[in-house]
Amino acid sequence: MSPDLKYLLFSTILCFVQVLIAATGANQLVGLPTLAGNRESLPEYGGWAGRARRAHLNMIENLVLFAALVLIVAAAGKANATTAMGAMIFFWARLAYAVIYVAGIPWLRTLAWFVSVIGMAMIAWVLLQAM
Repeated sequence: MSPDLKYLLFSTILCFVQVLIAATGANQLVGLPTLAGNRESLPEYGGWAGRARRAHLNMIENLVLFAALVLIVAAAGKANATTAMGAMIFFWARLAYAVIYVAGIPWLRTLAWFVSVIGMAMIAWVLLQAM
């Protein structure tokens, strides 16, 4: 498995862990019976539970883009050291982002997000050069 695909796997696992953390927070706020219901009229989650939910949703948005880039690189046979570094940067920045967001540190969270975007840009750059 290429490093790019390995970090796509790790990022997918991170997204799954984030949903478990967000679900734990939601369970603590509203309880399992509410979560097992139709989820109509759920309150806005505050505190760490709300931040965990928002961090997870942001991961989903970014994972779609990252996965597309990694899969295109793999299909095109263009994976190289730059795409591997971009994938690694994306994963570690997203892990940092999740921890920082749940901890409630706003500006550092934004920096971690930006670093993850740099990782995706590195992969995109390789693809654009190959056109």
